[in-house]
Amino acid sequence: MAFQVVCLSAVDGSGGEQVGPLVAERLGYRMVDEEIVAAAAHEAQLDPAVVADVERRKSAISRFLDRLGPGTAASATLGAFVTDQVDATPDEAALRDLIRSIIGQVADAGRVVIVAHAASFALRGRRDTLRVFLTASPEIRTARLSQDAKQLAKLDANRADYLKRFYDVGAEQSQHYDLVLNTDRLAPVAVAATVVALAQH
Repeated sequence: MAFQVVCLSAVDGSGGEQVGPLVAERLGYRMVDEEIVAAAAHEAQLDPAVVADVERRKSAISRFLDRLGPGTAASATLGAFVTDQVDATPDEAALRDLIRSIIGQVADAGRVVIVAHAASFALRGRRDTLRVFLTASPEIRTARLSQDAKQLAKLDANRADYLKRFYDVGAEQSQHYDLVLNTDRLAPVAVAATVVALAQH
């Protein structure tokens, strides 16, 4: 049986922003990225009262996702791992709860590629979810990003900080994922084809 949800995680410079849309297109799935998660959170009127009210929160998020329709995708912002896209954040715990709720509802709808907010960790344990991680060597990543080693280290530190604060992940490991691909020598098309083949298995 095909996986109904594909979570695509990627370090900066590993090509995730190209692979995500390709996977979604080939599977015929909707793609949900950082921007859509942030917009759904905003739609839910992120304030302490609404965040605390689970039913009102779910209703607001559901209305937003329904308007997207099948096949909708915005530009992916893999690796951004930022939380200041949403205004009036009550506190980090409430925001974490909201983001997990959004990701969970998106996954429940099925037929979706999620490239937002470390969804592989938010959805760990789900049998219908394929968790994919893209990586590349520091040399390749710096060349692709046109950044130096110091800037790359900062991006990686931001990612690690997000995983620690939101999911209590001390160190990201290969066993956190079902499939790990090094994109040093693999073109985005080839990476997408590999992910799609496994997702349809």
